[in-house]
Amino acid sequence: MASQNTQAIGVRLFTSSDVPAMREIWNQVVIDGRAFPQEDVLASDAEAEEFFASQTETAVAVQDGEVLGLYILHPNNIGRCGHIANASYAVAREARGKHVGAALVTDSLHRAKACGFRVLQFNAVVASNASALHLYEKIGFTRLGAIPGGFRNINGEYEDIYPHYYDLTTL
Repeated sequence: MASQNTQAIGVRLFTSSDVPAMREIWNQVVIDGRAFPQEDVLASDAEAEEFFASQTETAVAVQDGEVLGLYILHPNNIGRCGHIANASYAVAREARGKHVGAALVTDSLHRAKACGFRVLQFNAVVASNASALHLYEKIGFTRLGAIPGGFRNINGEYEDIYPHYYDLTTL
């Protein structure tokens, strides 16, 4: 059996050269219609770069020079609730199950704290997204309950969503 010389998954802030791969990965998740609330894809690299650059932080997971996933981090609300962050994660279809999500989530927690956020909150983790639910709870997120039928998936079916939070002051 041939040995593989692969580097560990690294996470870093995105650069303009990452945008085409990021756009493709983001659009995969939007088109799949099972995790993101968005229905419209990022139509061009210029639109994608503007979107990613408008976030508090946008980072990519990279292995052997290939972008495997990304996250965006931004305030979940404004004013007196502006200290609560929100994040979205997207992993390339072919990279799922390879711990890319874990690398992204872990990095986002540390970046969120470094940006001055006190909590990272997910508003809508879809009930059928078992791998995300497992990962978030394994990392230490707290599930807040269920919102019945809070997500309309690609098939037009309504699924429950589970808000979660992580107290960044414990990091």
